[in-house]
Amino acid sequence: MNVKDRIELITRPPVEEVITISELTTLLEEKRNPVAYDGFEPSGLAHIASGLMRALKIADLLQAGVKFKLLIADWHAWINEKMGGDLNLIQDVGKYIIKVWESLGVDTSKVDVIWASDLVKDREYWKKVVLVMKHTTLKRMTRALTIMGRTEGELQSSAQFLYPAMQVSDIFQLDVDICQLGIDQRKANMLAREIAERLGWRKPVCVHHHMLMGLKGPTKMGGFDEEVNLDLQIASKMSKSQPETCIYVHDSPEVILNKLLGAYCPERQTELNPVLDIAKNIIFRGQNITFRIERPLKFGGDIEVYNYNELEKLYSEGKIHPLDLKKVTAKYLSNMLKPCRDYFDKHPEYLERVKIVSVKS
Repeated sequence: MNVKDRIELITRPPVEEVITISELTTLLEEKRNPVAYDGFEPSGLAHIASGLMRALKIADLLQAGVKFKLLIADWHAWINEKMGGDLNLIQDVGKYIIKVWESLGVDTSKVDVIWASDLVKDREYWKKVVLVMKHTTLKRMTRALTIMGRTEGELQSSAQFLYPAMQVSDIFQLDVDICQLGIDQRKANMLAREIAERLGWRKPVCVHHHMLMGLKGPTKMGGFDEEVNLDLQIASKMSKSQPETCIYVHDSPEVILNKLLGAYCPERQTELNPVLDIAKNIIFRGQNITFRIERPLKFGGDIEVYNYNELEKLYSEGKIHPLDLKKVTAKYLSNMLKPCRDYFDKHPEYLERVKIVSVKS
């Protein structure tokens, strides 16, 4: 596979930004199997963004010849007061999320799954944390705190200032070439690039993926993120803490349909439309597929759409009704999630355990 094809795989949706394409090109020319990582805070039931979308993106990178490391950020979740700040409960959720990814096609024999609780046993890791903090001003570190998904008023523990420094140190401790995280983690990755220049460490390429929108549509958060567009995307992202506005990976077809029927989806509106967001970043993902919309003859009859741009154009022209879009999106999404539902039907103990600890937290 040539470099151009590898870049196409790495950058296909839901990827939104690459810093920088020229650096990525050089990396692929010089290194046949560069290493990428993504980190995940175990903090409850998995939805389609944290489960399915992540699994699909990992598959892209593996196909492009990239080695992948998945960091289960249990200590980060502990600092961030997830699951009530109970590290044991957080680790139970971490074991469950690994099963989610496996059920959705992540071959853990080809992916390194690493726990933050193992990284912290190494004194060299803590040396990196201290070096990062020594070379970062208090103001710069404060700006990076938005990676925790908290507003400024929610930050109450001094331990939380460790979080960005640890996340930056993860990159160098894991010895990765590519940071493949959500765009909500952009500030930590940019800080890592700054630190690399100051300390003479290898500067990582950043491949940021889109944050899937919650079904209620755009939401304004406020806080201290001066990047308005990024703030809007973070505030509007799908959240597991709002069951009615997110789709869990093990939701039944009936539940998925009902949730999508209630989703924000204004007629002809293509921007900030969560149903089209799912179609673009999960179902089509830059590929040509047969997206069949079935409808009575009096409403135009059945129609087949083969790529996302065509779907968006037809919707903006009013040639596809929101109800039809919702129904067909629910159908395709349900089919994609079937392996996950089947797995947890056979192994309900993993899912039930997380449901219990989520209630306790």
